[in-house]
Amino acid sequence: MGAAREAWRRLEPLHGMIYFVPEGARRYKELGLSGRAGYFASRSAVFGRAPAELVIATFYNFNPDVIRRVLPQAWAAATPEQVLHARHAAVREALRRAGIGELPGLEDILTLTRRAAEAAGEHVHGRPLFAAHAALPWPTDPVQRLWHAQTLLREFRGDGHVACLLSEGLSGLEALILHSATGTVPVEFLKSSRAWPEEKWTAASGDLRERGLLDGDTLSPEGVAVRQHIEDRTDSLALPAYAALGEADCERLAELAMPFGRAVVEAGLLTVG
Repeated sequence: MGAAREAWRRLEPLHGMIYFVPEGARRYKELGLSGRAGYFASRSAVFGRAPAELVIATFYNFNPDVIRRVLPQAWAAATPEQVLHARHAAVREALRRAGIGELPGLEDILTLTRRAAEAAGEHVHGRPLFAAHAALPWPTDPVQRLWHAQTLLREFRGDGHVACLLSEGLSGLEALILHSATGTVPVEFLKSSRAWPEEKWTAASGDLRERGLLDGDTLSPEGVAVRQHIEDRTDSLALPAYAALGEADCERLAELAMPFGRAVVEAGLLTVG
């Protein structure tokens, strides 16, 4: 399980960068989408003209009021097909700017990630975001193909993570607060990026304290245990993809992934604008 988690973690910057790079914002703006509309439309376009409630359910930890406000405006401005095309064009531009296409080991890492992603397709039930992305054709461009493979693995894991949160009785906002209480991500970034107003954040924090999961603004011992259980269970639910590689190839993928993830970071593709 450790090698599988490392493989995902080290390659995750290749997927995550699309939410921060100027190439994405520029492409979406050309379609009449700005700010949050670009994010929600670009990630949910695989569902077609998705209603707000479907996006609220699958994205899980965003303020529903914001999604209900911006998504209808997005679909009035552009079609899902246009948004998907813009997203993939931005991926290609940004990752090539980071030099991903010139890194040694590209073909090997493509082979391994595609094997894992296709193995995940045998376990599609209950994983809506993964299933929608898996229905897309594989890109012909190798850089886009690598991004697509990692996106499949990311959404496969993410769908499993949501299932874990639900099983623990945690709402999207409560899960976000527990995440912030670990100190790994600045709380103000999580509040602003997920668009939660202060009063709702405060009320949910109080509920978590009453449940014994928070001690002030930090995790209580029980909260630490719950968070660890969720992470461990998420790792376990992600294993069907990586099990197809076996331990040796998981370790190989983790090794290959390191310079690819580093190149994304060093090129500034994860910089919050």
